[in-house]
Amino acid sequence: MEMIKVQSSNLDSVGYDEETKTLVIKFHNGTYKYFGVPKQIFLNLLNAPSKGEYHADFIKDVYRYQRIN
Repeated sequence: MEMIKVQSSNLDSVGYDEETKTLVIKFHNGTYKYFGVPKQIFLNLLNAPSKGEYHADFIKDVYRYQRIN
């Protein structure tokens, strides 16, 4: 999965697997996989002025996740 570096004080990079609808977010303090995420949520995250705020409002506590490191 290609990870895309983002400008954020909280997030380092993000990646998305369209086939499995898996979003991967590498934070400065760990990496998480989010499951069942629609592609539009990933695109909105990439385009959000504040990636951390978008994550908190629309991803965190909405999608099942797993810490991977």
